[in-house]
Amino acid sequence: MPLYRDAAIVLRTHKLGEADRIVIMLSRGRGKVRAVAKGVRRTRSKFGARLEPGMVVDLQCYEGRNLDTVTQAESLASYGDAIARDYEAWTAANAMLETCDRLTEEGEPAVQQFVLLAGALSSLAAQSHEPGLVLDSYLLRAMAIAGWAASFHDCAKCGAEGPHRAFDVATGGAVCPVCRPPGCAAPAPQTFTLLAALLSGDWVEADASELKHRKEASKLASAHVHWHLERGVRSLRLVERV
Repeated sequence: MPLYRDAAIVLRTHKLGEADRIVIMLSRGRGKVRAVAKGVRRTRSKFGARLEPGMVVDLQCYEGRNLDTVTQAESLASYGDAIARDYEAWTAANAMLETCDRLTEEGEPAVQQFVLLAGALSSLAAQSHEPGLVLDSYLLRAMAIAGWAASFHDCAKCGAEGPHRAFDVATGGAVCPVCRPPGCAAPAPQTFTLLAALLSGDWVEADASELKHRKEASKLASAHVHWHLERGVRSLRLVERV
């Protein structure tokens, strides 16, 4: 069986038997990987704590027919303690990990998604920005990488130059008066500005935003994700209660 090594972010885990665990990870070079980590639930496990959701590890595995097998895991970045101290950051991290899991496929390299998620987790741990802003920026940028980029200026349907006042999730963002369907949202102009800043990574603009516009932007970012992902992201429900 071929042996490989790669950097990976742990997305989620499942118990297997009495002491093993199935670990689902996003690796930098190989895309999403499912592997068995044997004995990691025992207290004497050498790398059990390194294979928890949100951990960034240097991973060594044997490639198997159905599941790979973890033989070594060295920590590259441990964000768990810093993120777990803040409930809002913790719920945001869980929503990011679930979204990434939904947007990636096994065996399909996703370097941009890996880099984006690693940066978002680092920002949460460092408390560089408000957790809700980091989450919304991650959601918008992850969806854009996956091919579902929202428009916050020009009309998403006909391309008419903006800014526009209406937002339609089904159309893909801002819509002009001609393309505007009945019942769509009409966010404040400052909310459109904030969403555009989160998508482009303009943190000076994002950090200066007001709370009411952040709440409105968060609802639209979540709606955009839920519309394109069939089952939605269950972890976002926890974030919305914060």
